[in-house]
Amino acid sequence: MKNLTVFLTCLFLYCTGTLVCSAQETPSVTPSEQVVTDTLSKRQQRKAVRKQRKDSIRLNREINPLAPAKAAFYSAILPGLGQIYNRSYWKVPLVYGAIGTGMYFYINNTNEYNRYRDAYKSRLAGFQNDEFYDINNSGIIPGSPDVSDEALRNAQEFYQRNRDLSLLITVGLYALNIIDANVEAHLKQYNVNEDLSFKPYIEQDQTTFNTNFGLTLNFTF
Repeated sequence: MKNLTVFLTCLFLYCTGTLVCSAQETPSVTPSEQVVTDTLSKRQQRKAVRKQRKDSIRLNREINPLAPAKAAFYSAILPGLGQIYNRSYWKVPLVYGAIGTGMYFYINNTNEYNRYRDAYKSRLAGFQNDEFYDINNSGIIPGSPDVSDEALRNAQEFYQRNRDLSLLITVGLYALNIIDANVEAHLKQYNVNEDLSFKPYIEQDQTTFNTNFGLTLNFTF
């Protein structure tokens, strides 16, 4: 009887300890639950990386509202200086080439206009010693000038028109140089990130069952 009591006591203690240990064990995780947990963890990591990237872009791209005005002001003072401010150094030769060409034609037409005007004024004063009266002592028509007074007037009008047109084009190129510097400074600060999306849009009409195509522009705040 005593041995039976000891045996039952030991059996009770063993069963109690087994139940306590089973209760303290960590619940098992099925493979599908483990995959879901890993997927969620990877998504959280990707979101964290994207957020960090966006924050770094915002920090590196500080918007300076005065930059376009500065670029335009610099180009107004000295053509090409605004392009240097925008770090578009390759545009500087183009700016000076365009404005320099306009200035060349303006100066050349001005000089030609002055030549024919001086000769015409000399004819009106009664002189016959201008450069167009007897070119290289040719004497094409004895006693008469090689270039008539009417030809001198026509030449003046021709070169005057070309001079004015050259000046107008040069001023336009100078203004274009200022506009280019201003616009480029604006575009350099234009924000393009993942919050903007431009993609095709396809929808099926529920009435006619025709497929409609288009484009959608989404902006996420």
